Amino acid sequence: MLNQDLTRYVDLHRSMGFKFYTQHSLLRNFVCFAEANGDEFVRVGRVLEWAVRATSPPQRCNRLRMVRRFAQVMQAEDPRHEVPAADALGQKTFKRRIAYIYQPNEIVQLMRAAAQLPPLGSIRPLMYSTLFGLLAVAGMRISEALALRLEDVTDDGLIVRQTKFRKSRLLPLHDTTRRALNEYLSVRLRLGTLDHALLVSTSGKAPAYDTVAVTFRSLARSIGLRGKPGQLEPRIHDLRHTMAVRSLEQCPHDRHAVARHVIALSTYLGHAHVTDTYWYLQATPILMRQIADAGEALHQGA
Repeated sequence: MLNQDLTRYVDLHRSMGFKFYTQHSLLRNFVCFAEANGDEFVRVGRVLEWAVRATSPPQRCNRLRMVRRFAQVMQAEDPRHEVPAADALGQKTFKRRIAYIYQPNEIVQLMRAAAQLPPLGSIRPLMYSTLFGLLAVAGMRISEALALRLEDVTDDGLIVRQTKFRKSRLLPLHDTTRRALNEYLSVRLRLGTLDHALLVSTSGKAPAYDTVAVTFRSLARSIGLRGKPGQLEPRIHDLRHTMAVRSLEQCPHDRHAVARHVIALSTYLGHAHVTDTYWYLQATPILMRQIADAGEALHQGA
């Protein structure tokens, strides 16, 4: 019964335009846990028992709130569903996570590790190394990359249609990126599949986000980028942050040039507002040195 309730709940959100991928995954996990314990309705005790299994306090609070919203909708239909208190696990103060900025050699190591994935000789290792490379140089969201289709590869660049804010955009590609993509395409186009997805695995279809996330974590640990579960470590999404920061590092040290650059970067990243791009920019040694040089020049009257 809970499984049917979840299906209707997810369909409702997707009918309103939400992708609801992460929420669906977590709620599905909760429903499986609850049904395995014989529950037909949301129970406060079961919600808390499931939520505290998360590896960190913020994740536990996030789990609680996600199921709480689900329970509120279900209780409106059937009062037998119980709604846990919002502060049942304490008050959570929002703190934006600091992104991990990859070093160039770490991205190279990640792509090389991906190229060694089994089965060797199949499209899977080439697809993953191409995927991580595209994320690093084009700054796409992982959902956007997995939604790319063959017809989205044009002479002018990549057309990103499945965007977070439902706005398509064109991503011009560097010549080296274009060559790497063409090498992948030469293999991809030989596959006998009717699926038009650009990035496909051995099944001939685009891999699911959860599959990519698990593969990434395994590869990252194999090259020493990640340690034990629960630690704040590099994520796939941090490749997007890295691209934004590195592009700013290469911008001319002029405030007008920087202003123009940030606007262009915001468009390239697919942000609805330029202020959203500011969260992607953080201090690195190169940027701090540039800021120090600008401050010294200002102090000297330049």
